[in-house]
Formats: sequence, structure tokens, C-alpha cells
Amino acid sequence: MSALAPALALDDITCRFAAREGGQPYTAVAHATLTVAAGEFVSVVGPTGCGKSTLLNVGAGLLAPSSGTVDIFGQRLIAANGVNRRAGYMFQADALMPWRTGIDNVTAGLEFRGVSRSEARQRGAEWLRRVGLAGFGDRYPHQMSGGMRKRLALAQTLILSPDILLMDEPFSALDVQTRQLMENELLALWAEDRKSVLFVTHDLDEAIALSDRVVVLSAGPATRPIADFKVDLPRPRDVSEIRMTPAFIALHREIWGAMKEEVLKAYERQKAA
Repeated sequence: MSALAPALALDDITCRFAAREGGQPYTAVAHATLTVAAGEFVSVVGPTGCGKSTLLNVGAGLLAPSSGTVDIFGQRLIAANGVNRRAGYMFQADALMPWRTGIDNVTAGLEFRGVSRSEARQRGAEWLRRVGLAGFGDRYPHQMSGGMRKRLALAQTLILSPDILLMDEPFSALDVQTRQLMENELLALWAEDRKSVLFVTHDLDEAIALSDRVVVLSAGPATRPIADFKVDLPRPRDVSEIRMTPAFIALHREIWGAMKEEVLKAYERQKAA
């Protein structure tokens, strides 16, 4: 395994899905290549329904591509061997168990791995503190706000210390103020140990504010990366303040120039459907 190998490398990925009632198979992704370096924060943007989550699922090992390869730190991920065990996945919807308290949700993964209950709860309490939920470990998810549940889900993922963090629009359901707080929380936690992050979002502002690189996907079907932009903005960042800088605005204009035609294509296809 090379020390210079990307944390995640999707090479020439194509994903086809069987048609219904004798129709033609649907090609969601075609010949897509995407890499995330060790310690790099990469966001993927594109039109609604273009296949962003499909690529994320391939990287997680939850979906076997029709063709192409997935390498994790230089090691081939074989579909038959199951999921990418070096990755943590944070979904758009909360993956919390409503019958478990906050700390029991956070420690569930450790318990499944055979960590003793006492050690798991000690580590769980520390992670609750790190995400700003100290004192809330005895509450159930329904007793928490949307932002608190997202913090809980983040702790639930990070307590397992994944080398790669896969995030599928995790903050899209939050109000603007809470969303920006969560984005800053994520950046602060990421800065502590620089995990590799592949972040899917439909929000270009969010992608630029968080990332080292922003990858633009074409409109589907047969989506593929069509542009790759380096985000050369200083860190640490405050996501609300960085949006006001001339460099951010110029980069936003450049990336939107690459996205706009694809967004319009997707919109026209949706209208015609």
C-alpha cells in the first residue's frame, strides 16, 4: 500500500440499473473518475438527481458498480467483501435509533464491535462533549432539536474513528442558522485530525465554504465529473464570513458557470418527464 495512494479512488465507474417492464436499462453514472486524497475535503455538486448519492454509495461499498474499480488507500475494494470498513457514512436522514438515549446511540457502533459497555460510555461521553451535547446523553432523539440530532449523528459516526467520512447532504433539512453552526462544527472537528471527506451537497455555497476541492457533475443520466475546482481559501474558516469575501464570490461565479448549463438540462428533462 503506497503512502501516496488516495484515500478513495473511483476509477471509470459506471452504474446501470435494470429497467422496469421490459424498458431500457438506466445508466445513472458513466465512466466517472473521482479521487479524494488523504486528509482532503472534497465536495460533489450537480443538478438534482444527477447521481451524486450513487457515487457515494459506490465509495461506501453499499453499491457494486456495473464496471470500474474502487480503491481505498491503494487497496482494491471488492464488492463480495462487503462495505468499505474504513469509511463512516452520515446520511441525509438521521440514522438514530429512537428507542435508545443519546449516549446509547453514540456508543452503538462501539458495542457492535465488542467494546465493553464501560469503555464505550466513557468514550461516548467525551464525544457528546466534543459536539456540544454534554448533559444531553440521557435524552431520546425525539426530545432533541434537529440540530442536536445532527450533532448526535456526527458523534455516532466519528466515535468509530473512520479514515474516510462520507456525507450525503447531512445538513439540508436544517434552517439556515443551525446549518451554518453545524458546518462550523464539522470544520472544527475535521481540523483536529484531518479525515478524508467526500461531501455531497446541492448547495454550492456550502460546498465552497467547507472544501479543499469542488467537483461538478453533469446532468443525468450517465452523469460524470465535468469540472474540478481547487478552493484556495484560507483556513480556519467561518462559513458565514467566508461567503462575503471577494475570493469566495469569484470562485462561486466560476463554478456556477460550469454548473448552470447542466442544471438547466436537468430542469428541462424533469419538465418533459
